[in-house]
Order: sequence, then structure tokens, then C-alpha cells
Amino acid sequence: MEQTNGRTVTVHLTHRGSRLGRLGPFEVDGVRWPMVGSTVARLEEQLGVPVAVLRLIGVTDGEGGRGGHTTYHAEALERPVRGLPGAVDEDDAALLGPAARRADWATAEGLRAGLDWAGQALRAAGRPPVGPAEQIRTWNLSGLFRLPTGSGAAWLKTTNPAFNACEASVAGLLRAVDPGLVPEVIAADRDRRRLLLAEVPGEDCWGPSAETVADVVPRLVAAQAALARSGAAATAGLPDRTLGHLPARLRRVLDGEAARDLTPGELAAARSLLGRLPALIAGLESCGLPDTLVHGDFHPGNWRSDGRRTVVLDFADSCYGHPALDGLRPRAFVSEERWAQVADVWARAWAVHAPGSDPVRALALAEPLAHLLYAVRYQEFLDSIEATERPYHEGDPASEIRAALACG
Repeated sequence: MEQTNGRTVTVHLTHRGSRLGRLGPFEVDGVRWPMVGSTVARLEEQLGVPVAVLRLIGVTDGEGGRGGHTTYHAEALERPVRGLPGAVDEDDAALLGPAARRADWATAEGLRAGLDWAGQALRAAGRPPVGPAEQIRTWNLSGLFRLPTGSGAAWLKTTNPAFNACEASVAGLLRAVDPGLVPEVIAADRDRRRLLLAEVPGEDCWGPSAETVADVVPRLVAAQAALARSGAAATAGLPDRTLGHLPARLRRVLDGEAARDLTPGELAAARSLLGRLPALIAGLESCGLPDTLVHGDFHPGNWRSDGRRTVVLDFADSCYGHPALDGLRPRAFVSEERWAQVADVWARAWAVHAPGSDPVRALALAEPLAHLLYAVRYQEFLDSIEATERPYHEGDPASEIRAALACG
């Protein structure tokens, strides 16, 4: 039975290259593997020093990023004076050593450098930290800290340049056409994909209201249409995920490890669908919507509202592509009633900004293509992350391919 309130954790602890041993297993609140706040709190209480979780190094029994028993590598940011385990297990050395494709924030050096950069950037911006950074999340896609300042909290986010967009650049594009749609960027290190954002008041919009949908969906469409008209989206250096690239990229996925996760019948059906892609893409393009900046993960958990305004967050998956990808994204996260509203509001907005287009037909035609685009995207993740963090996304490309086949 899936755990609903928490999970158990074991931690391999280090400090500046020294292995200090294992702590746990112990219970923590929250079932989601990337959310490490309760793990950090437990470690800091026991050890009496600041601690940060670097990365996931093992999972048993959980699935889908939730539940079970998770094993982490954590770094004591100061040398502990109490609460240490006994003798160090020499068998742990391989788990804690270097590995290919490790994210910068999943190393002790990279994490310290990121926190140091954030502190310096906040002081330069006249917002010096007034307390310790609070770790919120770490996983193969990003690291996230909240830093208190005298003028409201700031959020440090780090992502992987190998497969993520530069969020600061995306926020700048959107801010130019709708300043209230994105958070304030305090500072950015574009090369290392470090981003400091001002805190956005309100709550994430899981289960969005009708009013929130009516606010945020047309505003994103208006921004996308403006960026398409000006040509800014096409020349911004965004990752190119336009549909013309999809057949070749999907073929590589079907020729790779995803084939092992599909039955022979599913694989044959997927290859047949691959052969039909040019016609499906031509049909969607005939609907008259322009390629533009695409958020890439426009579900309501990435909308934040205080009841007066809604801000869109998390642009790591942003790209240059077809806007129907964003139009469809909320569907799996909302009720049927709310999805009907999202689809209607999205289509009406595009009908205004792209006269003569057929956005209703575009949503219908784009559904299998959107699943295939996500299959390719998930394979990008798997190809670019270290082995111990693959459980976050293993099987996802095949799941998206099955969803595309189910569209008929």
C-alpha cells in the first residue's frame, strides 16, 4: 500500500570530503522524494549544524517519485560535534564517489558555490540574507532553497544547462510583454543556470478556480502571440522543439531503451504512428497557430496566485515550439469541468490573437503529438542524469508513447 503521510530515509553523511557514516533509517513527513525539508530538519536537530541533501542514491519500494524508503547523500556544511554514527562503512565509498552526469548542485562544492553566489548577489542587490538558507527540494532536475531577507524571501533555483532552458532569459522575454506574468528576477548566473527570484505571494494553484483560469490562460496566450509577432521568440536562442524535429527525435527514442519498456505490439504501433507523423504535423500546422515561446510545463502547480494576480513559475522546460503543448498541459491536472473551461478560454484567446486560425481543432490534433514530445523530453532527462537518480523518470518515455497511442 502506498504511504500517504511519509516515508523512511537513510542518509550517508559527509563533510568536505570526509565520510562520516550513515544515519537512519528514520521516518520523515511527506511522500515525495525531492522534498527534503523534513529530512534536513531531522539531521540538523541531531547533529547541531547546518546540513543539505545533495542527491538521491537509492530507492526501495516507492514509485513515481513517492513513498518507500529513500537513501540520500547529505553534506554537513559545518563539522558536527554531536550525533554522529559509529564506524564508517567502507562499502559506502562507491556510492559517495564521483559519477558521470552529476548535477552541479548535487556536489558539495557546487552546492556551497551556489549558496555563496546567492548570498553575494543578494548583498549586491541590497537584500542581504538575515538567516540561514532553507533547503526545499533537490532532485535530478533542480535544486531549490529559500533565503530570508529583510525585504521578503528570495528563492535560489539551480537547473542543468545540459537540457534546460535559461529561465532568466525566458522570464525576460515574458516580462517585456507582460511584466506581471513572471516573478521578479533578482540575479542570474546564466552559464551555471543559477537564478534568484523574489518570493511570489499566494499559493500554488493546484485545483485552480475558474477566476484563476480566466486570468492566467489568456495572459499567457497574449504574451506568446506578441512574441511570435515580434520575432523575439524565434531569435532568443530557446531550445528548438518545433514539430519538424519530432519524427527524427522520436525514432531515436524508439530505437533506444524505451523499446524495452514497450510490448512488441506497442512498439509496432508506435513505429506505425511514427510513419504517420508528417501528415499529423501538417494537419496541426494547417490550423494557423504560430510557433512561439512555449512554457513547456504549463500545469496549474506552476501558477501561483494571491487571489488578485496570478504569476507563472518554472521555465526550465521552455522552448520554441507549438503553443498547443501549453494549451493541453493542464488537462491531466484538473477536473473535467475545469478542463472544459481551460480548453474554451485557451481557444477563444488564440482566435482573437490569430484571426483565421482554428485553435479548437489544433487542441484535438495536438494531443498525440504532445505526448510524443514529452516522451522525447523524458528521454532527454534520462540521457543527462546520473544513474542513481534515474528512478525519477524510468518508464516515463514509454508511458507517454502509450498515451499517444491511446489517442487513436
